[in-house]
Amino acid sequence: MPKIQINRPCYAMASSDGVNGEITMYGEIVEKQPIDWWTGKPIEGQYIIQKEFLDDLEQIAGCKKLTLRMNSGGGDAGVSLLIHNRLRELANAGTEIECIVDGIAMSGGSLIMCAASKVKVNPSSIIMIHKCWTYIWGAYNADELKQVATSNEAWDKAQAAVYARKTGMSETVILHMMADTTYMTGKEAVEKGFADELIEDAEPLAISASADRTAIKVNGRTIHLARGMSIPESIPISTDSQPDDINTSPETAGANEGGNLMATNLEELRTENAELAAVIEGEVRAAILAENTQAIDAAVQAERSRLKEIDEIAGLFSDYLVEAAKYEKPCTAQELAFNAAQEAAKAGKAFMTSISEDYKKSGIDDVGAAPESSEEKTEEEMKSEIKALLRKKEEK
Repeated sequence: MPKIQINRPCYAMASSDGVNGEITMYGEIVEKQPIDWWTGKPIEGQYIIQKEFLDDLEQIAGCKKLTLRMNSGGGDAGVSLLIHNRLRELANAGTEIECIVDGIAMSGGSLIMCAASKVKVNPSSIIMIHKCWTYIWGAYNADELKQVATSNEAWDKAQAAVYARKTGMSETVILHMMADTTYMTGKEAVEKGFADELIEDAEPLAISASADRTAIKVNGRTIHLARGMSIPESIPISTDSQPDDINTSPETAGANEGGNLMATNLEELRTENAELAAVIEGEVRAAILAENTQAIDAAVQAERSRLKEIDEIAGLFSDYLVEAAKYEKPCTAQELAFNAAQEAAKAGKAFMTSISEDYKKSGIDDVGAAPESSEEKTEEEMKSEIKALLRKKEEK
């Protein structure tokens, strides 16, 4: 297979040897290029378009291994299921498919993620699953609305089947999670079976010791060791230790002055004290994960608050604007109100322009005023005129 390099605005597919291929999916999943209703022009954005993606996938489908890098908030459920099923077809034919969630895999993005035999997530990744929704315009009776609900339930079960295959959980549990619009951190996704591996912090760790060697600092974080645990002499004393930061005693302060102050790394420490290295590594990972989890929880809560605020005023605006504010072009409730006001202003201006044109075409400006009426005649004058008319009639 020749070298393959396909670049689209929001995804890329590449293979240098015809054996290993990589697909980068960063964008919204859609059936067709979205068009602005007002202007008729394509809407700018990062769109993974069904036909383009599947056509490009055919060119790279011969690879023995495909690595899918994911960062997508989802999109069209039908397109997402189609891409998932096509990837599963390749997997069943022997292609090894691995998905790495670089950022988020939400809604349709999580469906495609689940096509991979192995899913890797970062601690700061966010996975989200939810029940499907659909637009409804016009007037419907109860039976027609029930048909819409039945259709949505079928879509939900189709998506639940994807998640159930990946996680091993029952359809009932999955549907409850979808109904709750469940957000998961990378760690939670691994625990629930949506992902297989949590990508750990692989960067080298800078390590230094307190002057009395009872505590160490790892990448700026202070870790106090258990009583009796020794720190190898090869670990230098920290140059920025503070009394309230790392436990330093006056007797040993400056003991390493003039020596090697360059911090060692974890690999070097393992060769000298494997027990201490394991403790340090565990403490640092726990600290990093705690910080990431707090940040993610805050981000998830902020997103939920944003959606809740939009729902509270959704009845005032069109479904088109509300859904765009939630997912397509995310914004706050205040920004939604402002955007709606702008749309209303545009519509009002167009209406007034149309009225003005109709006025001009009517020719009403060319119509003159009615002639002024003559002064009112007296009763005697009116009787005289009637008598004159009668005489003329008798003469005839």
